[in-house]
Amino acid sequence: MPLDQLPGLLSDVARGVLSPADAERRIVDIVRRRPFEDLGFARVDLHRPVRQGFPEVVFGAGKTPEQVAAIAERLVEAGQTLLVTRTDRAAHAAVREVVPDAAFHETARCITRGATAPTGRGTILIATGGTSDLPVAEEARVAAETLGNRVETLYDVGVAGLHRLLAAEDRLHEARVIIAAAGLEGALPSVIGGLVRVPVIAVPTSVGYGAAFGGLAALLGMLNSCASGVSVVNIDNGFGAAALASTINHLD
Repeated sequence: MPLDQLPGLLSDVARGVLSPADAERRIVDIVRRRPFEDLGFARVDLHRPVRQGFPEVVFGAGKTPEQVAAIAERLVEAGQTLLVTRTDRAAHAAVREVVPDAAFHETARCITRGATAPTGRGTILIATGGTSDLPVAEEARVAAETLGNRVETLYDVGVAGLHRLLAAEDRLHEARVIIAAAGLEGALPSVIGGLVRVPVIAVPTSVGYGAAFGGLAALLGMLNSCASGVSVVNIDNGFGAAALASTINHLD
């Protein structure tokens, strides 16, 4: 059985739908599988859903289209959800040769297939300072949805026009986790953090003029936030923010 069916298997036992003996036989099938598959250029981690709750995510940058396709094929054959980040149409074309229904998300630069139905407890809200932050924010959105979350977006609400954010304050309070992506001075997460009681995950983006230093100014500003409950991921790391937000959203 595919590894990502293990939580459902245990749930069936708890509800009495499946006998412990049948569950044991299926778990033995999982254990007998190799924890990874060695492709020579990559070792595909097939047990990650058991350890972390979601499959291995493929970082596409630096890999050839053929390498991305080979990894994608193994993951899908194992019955796992596919998410490739930082990739392009050439890789997508190669992936579709072996996974015909794989989708490409242009702005997010992601390839997906078999997104998990929403299982998170609440909604993840993704906010951006400006439209230039959309590639990072869309990576976070696609990743969060693929990991089984309901996601809403609130784009272009940066501090240069703070009334735009305040006009949507109700949406901030309805979210269980907020991802705030911003470049330049990176002030947006601090403003949001001062308004809400839920975790805020700040994503500095490499947007801005020379003194922004490719996102370093935003990163340092976010690390020095005076608002409580703000955590920070690396520059342009939309996936990292989504993974953390998803973990929080799936806590009981």
